[in-house]
Amino acid sequence: MPINTITMFHQLITTNTLQDGLYALLAAGVFMLVLQLVRSLLLHRLVRIAKSADTGVGDFFIELLSATRFLLVAGVGLYVATLFLDLPVALEKWVNHAFIALIILQVGFWANRGFVFWLRHHFTQGDKDDEGSRAMTLSLLTFLVRVALWTLVALFMLDNLGLNVTALVASLGIGGIAVALAAQNILGDLFASLSIAIDKPFVIGDFIVVGDIMGSVEHVGLKTTRIRSLGGEQIILSNNDLLKSRIRNYKRMQERRAVFTIGATYDTPVALLEQIPVLIEQAIEAQPETRFDRAHFKSLGPSSLDFEAVYFVLSPDFNIFMNVQQAINLQLVRSFAEHHISFAFPTQTLHLNAGTALVNELSGGTTPAQEPRPPTANFQSLVTHKKP
Repeated sequence: MPINTITMFHQLITTNTLQDGLYALLAAGVFMLVLQLVRSLLLHRLVRIAKSADTGVGDFFIELLSATRFLLVAGVGLYVATLFLDLPVALEKWVNHAFIALIILQVGFWANRGFVFWLRHHFTQGDKDDEGSRAMTLSLLTFLVRVALWTLVALFMLDNLGLNVTALVASLGIGGIAVALAAQNILGDLFASLSIAIDKPFVIGDFIVVGDIMGSVEHVGLKTTRIRSLGGEQIILSNNDLLKSRIRNYKRMQERRAVFTIGATYDTPVALLEQIPVLIEQAIEAQPETRFDRAHFKSLGPSSLDFEAVYFVLSPDFNIFMNVQQAINLQLVRSFAEHHISFAFPTQTLHLNAGTALVNELSGGTTPAQEPRPPTANFQSLVTHKKP
């Protein structure tokens, strides 16, 4: 212990009697007890007010009182105790600084609890569809408010202790530039997270597709975004890289457009071909939550007569879309069977005519008793025919 400190405490003991010390301890104990009782009574009263009037004001003050630390109560009690003692100048100055620092710290706790309560109260109100967006914004704003608040508290406490805060802030600014240059990727992800919170290209709970990655957004942090894929694994993407990509947000679909193609065989009569678009339209309109767009004889395919149909499912849910498409397919199978229309499948027909005699001659077989036909140009250089 330094000599000045020993001297200071020696003066404290010699300049105050035992009676002064007892009075100081009694005053500290009584003051701490009174503060605790007042705090408990106020909390009890505010709880009753909050239950009777749902305005949020009572809950706000309950949060503030709940943030009152016992350290503040003990510090105030000890400060009151020093008022009954004759303190040396140096010790009195140190006690005043400590008491002010304690008050600043407690104000920081109150402000932190008040800001967090206000943010939660503000961002919990709204439509259920916007719940993911509000949760993401609340998380980011809460973090930023806490960082800014406790930075100010630390600066006020250092200023109270006599430190030159202006020079400290200037040095931190120069150091901040160096840190920013060294941590460009981290800061890029930080600003990307702010862009996501403000612009809201997606929110927690949205189903998005980024390149070949698809899944539901689970968490948006300061550096990364976590996506739960369809396979069950969690995919972690950098916020900066995520915003540089093209994002498809399926959660914000109002309706889903569907296109499908079916083929009929080439031996289908024209009268039945004219009925196929009608059958497709009937199959689509028979399903709920659908809107028919068109059905046309699209093209003459290699092995089928192709028809293309377009319709809309009035819901973005993928399971509903698949149920509708399945019902349409089943209805078309029934309708085609009733009208004796055959679905086409890939086929090839091989026609053999003029080349049959040539093949038989080359293989040593017999040919019909007729004048041999001249060979085709393709075989002219390979085969020589003799007259019988």
